[in-house]
Amino acid sequence: MEYPAKVLLAWGEAISGNEEIRDWLMANKYPELALTCHALYHVESARSWLLANGQPHLMALVRGSEGDARAVEWLDKFGYNYLKDVALGADNDDEAVKRLLQLDQREWAGIALKIRAVKNQIEADNNDMHRISRT
Repeated sequence: MEYPAKVLLAWGEAISGNEEIRDWLMANKYPELALTCHALYHVESARSWLLANGQPHLMALVRGSEGDARAVEWLDKFGYNYLKDVALGADNDDEAVKRLLQLDQREWAGIALKIRAVKNQIEADNNDMHRISRT
C-alpha cells in the first residue's frame, strides 16, 4: 500500500472523526480509506464494500484492530507488514507501534494510535451501556 504522507495524515484525522476530511478522501480517489473509517464503527455496508472492492487488507486491518488474530495472520501471510503492526498497535500492542517508529513509519504509527483511540472509546461506550442496562 503506497499512499503519500499527506493522505495518511488526512486519513488519521478522518479516523479521529473529521467528517470533512473523510468526505474529501471519498471524493478524491481514496474511497477505501473513507470507508475504512466507517468500518471501524461497525458499519456493515462499509465492511462489505471493502471486501467486494478489492480491499480485504483494509478489512483485515479493521478486524485485527478488534483483536482478530486470524486477520493479523492473514496480513502477515500476504506481506502487509505495516498493516499488521498497525492492527496490533491499534489493539493496544505498544511493541507494534515501536516497531513502526523504528522503521521510520511515523504516519503508520499515528494511524495505529488513532484507530486505538477510536476502538478503545467504542469499547468504553459499550461497557458503559452494559453497566447502565444492568442497573
